[in-house]
Amino acid sequence: MRSTCLVAALAGLACAAPKPNPQFINFEEFDSAEVPEVTGPAPGAVSEPVAYSEPVAKAEAAAEVTAELSTSEKRSLVARGVNDPCSPQPEGYGPKPAEDTAAAFLAFDTFSTTANDAPTPQGYALSFSNKQASVSLNSYLGLYTLKSYDPIKCQQLCDAANLCSGFNIFYERNPTLAPAEACPKPSSLTNIKCTLWGSPVTPESAKNKGQYRRDFQVVIAGSNGYTKNNPPEAQPGFTGPVALGGAINAPNSYIGQKYFPGVYDAGLCAGACQANTAYNRRHPRADGTYDACNFYN
Repeated sequence: MRSTCLVAALAGLACAAPKPNPQFINFEEFDSAEVPEVTGPAPGAVSEPVAYSEPVAKAEAAAEVTAELSTSEKRSLVARGVNDPCSPQPEGYGPKPAEDTAAAFLAFDTFSTTANDAPTPQGYALSFSNKQASVSLNSYLGLYTLKSYDPIKCQQLCDAANLCSGFNIFYERNPTLAPAEACPKPSSLTNIKCTLWGSPVTPESAKNKGQYRRDFQVVIAGSNGYTKNNPPEAQPGFTGPVALGGAINAPNSYIGQKYFPGVYDAGLCAGACQANTAYNRRHPRADGTYDACNFYN
């Protein structure tokens, strides 16, 4: 799943007639866009606090749109570090099956019973329950490790994070040591993880079934996903938001588009729309007219 903010920069001409040549949204541009490498926690991570900043992201979106109107820019991702070989891993608080194997972990009834009996927090909808896979999306916000399987605690962490639209709570089989050549298959521990997402979580997004770290198999069980019921936040200078049954198609007033992979942040569209107007105002046509971005989808 891709969580996209589409600047369809749907506009009216600031002081002239409509465009003579209607244009349409180029969906091929979004389909061919590079997918971010970070779609969830780093392997072995037990804590990755939310670092997303709405004001910074909005300013960056505006600057990016302005730059693209005069030139082209690219941003790259920074690789994350890994644990030192055979270093002890943080203690896990989840239960363990008697047999220390991935198969026994997946078959452990305690995990499925706890997930199926877990409450749905107020203001959220249960998206899926008791899957053996965790969410993987490009709208990843952060990770917390809990001391108990507590959707209410995970919900509180989501509510405290800007733009958190959903969360995933699950049991994960992790090694007690960072697997390396000298310790390729250490004993296991159980972490109870809570991941936060800047977009709704769906059954289809629960596709991370784990991985091998050397000879140690990481697997997931009792995975529940919850999505917040509220709409996006209102943006200064705009009315709404208004829930629509599909994407807007207004070819006579369409002036552009912008793809923002990752967090579903309406502020990115607002910043891009305002930057588009500001740039066009500074670079009018020969007759003094320019396209003003009046609304976006």
